[in-house]
Amino acid sequence: MGAVPPKTPVIKNKKARYDFEILETVEAGIALTGSEVKSLRDGKASLDEAYAVIHDGEVFLRGCNISPYPMAGYAQHAPVRPRKLLLHRRQIKRWAGKVTLRGLTIIPLSLYFSDRGLVKVSLGLARGKTHADKRAALKKREHQREIDRTMRRR
Repeated sequence: MGAVPPKTPVIKNKKARYDFEILETVEAGIALTGSEVKSLRDGKASLDEAYAVIHDGEVFLRGCNISPYPMAGYAQHAPVRPRKLLLHRRQIKRWAGKVTLRGLTIIPLSLYFSDRGLVKVSLGLARGKTHADKRAALKKREHQREIDRTMRRR
């Protein structure tokens, strides 16, 4: 029986669900250097400006900022660099068609460690929300809060 890895932080893209309507999600692996994994274990990463692109049948994560690990010495990594995502070829082809034909975007929703200690990325196939959509979502959430409050009082 293997040792259970320690509880590690999850880096979430908080803006994603506000700015985009998520149509599909998938879990992907990510190719990282050792110092990047150490930084992620410390929770020093940001997905706010990140997005994924499909280039030559491969998927790359761009705009993801993983801070340099101070104890890495000479083997530092670039904080913002394209990182290869590991997906099945069929999945890449299916999403590539949807991105080009329908004008959808691939955005990372969260970065986390799997049970085996591997870094995983939760990706979402998304359509951008308009200003009116965002306002409607806020209104719906407020309305649901009011309903919950009145139900708790009874």
